[in-house]
Amino acid sequence: MPLLPRSPLSRLGLCAAAGALAAVTAASPALAAADPVRPTAERSHTYKGRVIAKSGLLLRDKPTRGSRVIGSKPYGAIVHIFCKTRGGNVQGNDRWYLLTDGTWAWGSAHYIANIGAVPRWC
Repeated sequence: MPLLPRSPLSRLGLCAAAGALAAVTAASPALAAADPVRPTAERSHTYKGRVIAKSGLLLRDKPTRGSRVIGSKPYGAIVHIFCKTRGGNVQGNDRWYLLTDGTWAWGSAHYIANIGAVPRWC
């Protein structure tokens, strides 16, 4: 099949489309890293802690004592911590950890002993 001669306008359109595709392809890793919902290698790092509450740790849907209980962890359990924030005060400690064990839930830092590095701020 013979190739048809292309007009300058169709060549310009083809070049523009190819350039746009190249720009999107090159920018996609940067866009993925800027996405606050999608975890990246840096943000997917979790910290660990051990439950030190003798009666166990109540997991809540918000970082306050008055929020809904959505689960619990027994004394001595290892929990995975995504980040920390300030919330309701529990015996002088207003830090709460966002836990990633099966479901995203909040646990009072007063009842969790850090294992290793202190979690980053949310």
